[in-house]
Amino acid sequence: MNVLLVYVVTENINMPVLPVGLASVAAAARREGHRVTVLNLDSKKPHEKAIEEAIASHGPDVIGFSVRNIDDQNAQNPSFLLQPVRKAIGHCRKYTDAPIVLGGAGYTMFPRQALLWLGADLGIAGDGEAPFVELLTRLAQKQDISSIAGLHLPGVLPQGQPFRDRNINNWPMPLPGPDLAASPPAGGPPLWVPVQTRRGCPLMCSYCSTPVIEGTLIRKRDSAEVVKALGQWQKAGFKNFFFVDNTFNLPESYALKLCRGLAGAGPDISWMTIVYPAGISEALVSAMAGAGCKGVSLGFESGSPLMLKAFNKRFGPEDIRRARNLFKKHGIPCQGFLLLGGPGETRDTVLQSLEFADSLELEHCKITQGIRVYPGTRLEQIARSSGAVQPDDDLLQPRFYLEPGLSGWLNQEVESWTETRPHWGS
Repeated sequence: MNVLLVYVVTENINMPVLPVGLASVAAAARREGHRVTVLNLDSKKPHEKAIEEAIASHGPDVIGFSVRNIDDQNAQNPSFLLQPVRKAIGHCRKYTDAPIVLGGAGYTMFPRQALLWLGADLGIAGDGEAPFVELLTRLAQKQDISSIAGLHLPGVLPQGQPFRDRNINNWPMPLPGPDLAASPPAGGPPLWVPVQTRRGCPLMCSYCSTPVIEGTLIRKRDSAEVVKALGQWQKAGFKNFFFVDNTFNLPESYALKLCRGLAGAGPDISWMTIVYPAGISEALVSAMAGAGCKGVSLGFESGSPLMLKAFNKRFGPEDIRRARNLFKKHGIPCQGFLLLGGPGETRDTVLQSLEFADSLELEHCKITQGIRVYPGTRLEQIARSSGAVQPDDDLLQPRFYLEPGLSGWLNQEVESWTETRPHWGS
């Protein structure tokens, strides 16, 4: 079948956002013999002409849209990101009757709500490769599609939970090409190519949507296949990579094996990642440095033992400090994150977190005031029971939890800290 996959760039952050999920689905569909075209739409440019030309050129039988984020998680000035996607879907309707299918991490969090709001025909929640390929097969053969895992139809209850492939090695990794990036950028900031080696997280942090999107079972790619794929990117001229796994160091045995493979890939490779600050060994940090790691994000969120427990973190401030010191010892810069205002937060715990983060002497620290409430999380339960979120609110429009009594004071306090620390931001 002829397939058009569309990604609307809605996020403006400090590095280009490349649609790794969409590219994975494209690679899977091509492997099964389908003719796939990927259209990346810049949020700053008109979309209709590009959509019209793509439909005229490729005559798609099916159109897929990847929905990565619902909003920008900014409680002070929230930006709802689905409007340009809905507009692009409307443009598609003008030029073709091909069914429009939604997928992606953002869609998986809100499969019923987003399907109706965006006005698409179908949606696939969870891992998209296998269900999308199955959908194409059944549509081509005019078979019933209602039993496909993770599939949503408007007004029809889904057949089950979002699909999670236990063996993600079943599907190819995206490689250099127009789906992600055809060539390295000439001048300007470096391009960090996203790489996903694992899906799923069992940690169940109270606010985190990853278990809803990817499940609680960690599913790993063969590390040799990851290194092989990065080698192909290197041959195409790329050398900077960002491992988007939420917890690169878990499990440590896999991380060590991957680092050993990366160390043998050559001296030109550079990469960054996200680590969970519990039980990080010096052996792993040393291996990461030797494999080309140029920076880590320490996902600690608070410096208060009380708030770490409230967030269901499996570590304390001493673990965070130890991890920071290990990375500093081996020359790896650290970025930290603070989530302020969650359930149980007080002025004392806020100050405790700010003072702790300051003592770490991080290369950068990002501060969030108020926490986005996502469905299926412990935070949702707390927000609903406390009345912070109404019972009939489906949460598609961004809703944030901020502990009563902190509004106003918290923003002033954060501003007073950040104005004298240029490496801090909010």
